[in-house]
Amino acid sequence: MKNIVPPSFSRRSFIRTSALASGGILIGFNLFQACKPEAAPPVDISQLNFNDFNAFIKIADNGMVTIFSPNPEIGQGVKTSMPMIIAEELDVAWDNVLVAQGALDTNNFTRQVAGGSQSIRFGWEPLRQTGATARQMLINAAAAKWGVDASECKTKNGVIINANGDTLGYGEVVKEAAALEVPENVTLKDPKDFKIIGKDASNVDIDKIITGTSLFGLDYKEEGMMYAVVLRPPAFGKKLEDFDATETKAITGVHDVIKFGDKVAVIAKDTWTAMKGKKALKAKWVSDSKLENTEDHDKILTDLLNGTAFKTMRADGDVKKAFAAADKVIERTYESPFLPHNCMEPMNFFADVTADKVRLVGPIQTPERTASRVAELLERDVKQVSVEMTRMGGGFGRRLYGDFALEAAEISKLAQKPVKVVYSREDDMSAGIYRPAIKYKISASVKDGEITGYHLKEASVNSNMYGLIPNFFPAGAIENYQVDVANYDSKITTGAWRAPYTNFLSFAEQSFFDEIAEILEVDRIKLRLDLLQKVKGTTDERIQYSPERLENVIKVAVEKSGWGNAKEGVYQGFSAYYCHNTHVAEVADVVLENDIPVVKKVTCIVDCGIVVNPLGAKNQIEGGVIDGVGHAMYGDFSFKDGMPENKNFDTYRLIRINETPIVETHFIENDLSPTGLGEPTLPPAGAAVANAIKAAKGIRLYKQPFIKHMKSKAPLG
Repeated sequence: MKNIVPPSFSRRSFIRTSALASGGILIGFNLFQACKPEAAPPVDISQLNFNDFNAFIKIADNGMVTIFSPNPEIGQGVKTSMPMIIAEELDVAWDNVLVAQGALDTNNFTRQVAGGSQSIRFGWEPLRQTGATARQMLINAAAAKWGVDASECKTKNGVIINANGDTLGYGEVVKEAAALEVPENVTLKDPKDFKIIGKDASNVDIDKIITGTSLFGLDYKEEGMMYAVVLRPPAFGKKLEDFDATETKAITGVHDVIKFGDKVAVIAKDTWTAMKGKKALKAKWVSDSKLENTEDHDKILTDLLNGTAFKTMRADGDVKKAFAAADKVIERTYESPFLPHNCMEPMNFFADVTADKVRLVGPIQTPERTASRVAELLERDVKQVSVEMTRMGGGFGRRLYGDFALEAAEISKLAQKPVKVVYSREDDMSAGIYRPAIKYKISASVKDGEITGYHLKEASVNSNMYGLIPNFFPAGAIENYQVDVANYDSKITTGAWRAPYTNFLSFAEQSFFDEIAEILEVDRIKLRLDLLQKVKGTTDERIQYSPERLENVIKVAVEKSGWGNAKEGVYQGFSAYYCHNTHVAEVADVVLENDIPVVKKVTCIVDCGIVVNPLGAKNQIEGGVIDGVGHAMYGDFSFKDGMPENKNFDTYRLIRINETPIVETHFIENDLSPTGLGEPTLPPAGAAVANAIKAAKGIRLYKQPFIKHMKSKAPLG
């Protein structure tokens, strides 16, 4: 596997299985090694003697186990946690495990995707089966060599031991094990016997990250490679009419200038020269319709909310009847802007298109989908396309789309050279795929002090809620419940942004419930718990969340945060939410400094089932909370004449280091299968902060970013 973080391996590993058409399991190891008690990690891995196990397994003779990780690593930690699952069931010492990044392999791996916080959730059982199956095959091979029954043998830290105390390292029987039939039924460990899962493990790439070793897409290079920087339309809705590359071609180091579609690529010996060449290009752009503005979007979305062109996503009971019979109807509107992804590593990708193959290398969340799109673009058989994955300096949904990989492939084909496309920060922010601007109108009917109806209306630029969202809380808790959506088709590209849809919806709904509690003069925690009681025992299979688990994180959050007993000058806000299969409750502690709310601490309670790697899990939780706080407080992005008004961090406001709160994390301990953590802690953060600001300043916020609307003289609602 050429050029994928090659054998300067990290000190951990990963194996994966894929279900075959026959229903069997293919064991996906990549580098197994003999494991003996006296073995020690080598100083130079490259000097080891490796033996083939199968297409995915090799074994060295010193006790080290190396396994390729096929899933993209965008900082969510799967390159560490997935190997831990394998190593646990394989029964090898974690210190004797190595890891390397795998390439796209549709024959042997399934779901090579980073998105939706699903990698561990989908991989949990197959990965355990892989480790346990491999362990059993090695036991069977050792038993055959000893002439004893396999049931008389056990393993410990990569060593097989029989009843007489004889031992064989895994590497001593791997060739025999490879020739055996794959057992159909293997025994998995009881969680109480886990030795690796549930223990802190450092990021497998941490040494390379902190020493600047080549690891990310921007680091990737190979002999003969050229760099490409692309001039794209300056505004959504504009097209290229003509361009003059005379000055660009005169720059030393510029190799070529190529037009493709409405774009122009400058190909040069290095990134700096290519960027210089791009600045020298003279282009003429035209538009065939009015260019879009944020002010126009604001009016369009408001008109949609007040109109009738809705699609109903879920309708329980009779909302109209409940509202007609109500003592009181509470209605509020919540608004959010577009947001860019702002990955620390701008978009980039390498492509080498030749007559017989297409090699792609770079940071991508969807390698399989990208391979098929490139094959379609180039009119090639997808079998000719290979994708090698580098580590990513952030993804957040932006690297799901692979438009930058398609650019690299098309430019390489036209230039007939290996080419790496590199975005500048300005390219990244002005030619992005953004979180859509959204407005929600939420209405609740109240009769005799009880919520009898709930109507959520969404108006969005381009995409609307996907199918599961209407089945999250408070679905099932309110008898008359309806969710309607409407959208405006825009030329501005939009798509998934960390915790899609829920990233803003959670703020709207959890703020709304807090305000209902205030209006009804009831305890805000009790209001939520009472609603959850109505869901318990439901037979509605559409409901995605567990009322019991959501109730539990709420109660623990109250306890751990000191809810209601904050020190003088500390104002607290509460939020609880379920998304991406994980239940979370958060309490934000806010103080006023010069009358400006400052978020000092967020107490976060998480039920994600079994925690594979607590250290990595806490990193994800803290990152999600800080991201949620930062974008709710400061994130703002607008368009004028089809162009983003913010193109770099000098005008786009991100949360700063001195503004990041302490995040205190508590896990709900159970033996349930693990769920995701990359996204679920972000959505509740905005509401927790908004509710704390209400407690501190008496201001109820309905628009993001908060800092903008707290300073505005215009009405906040």
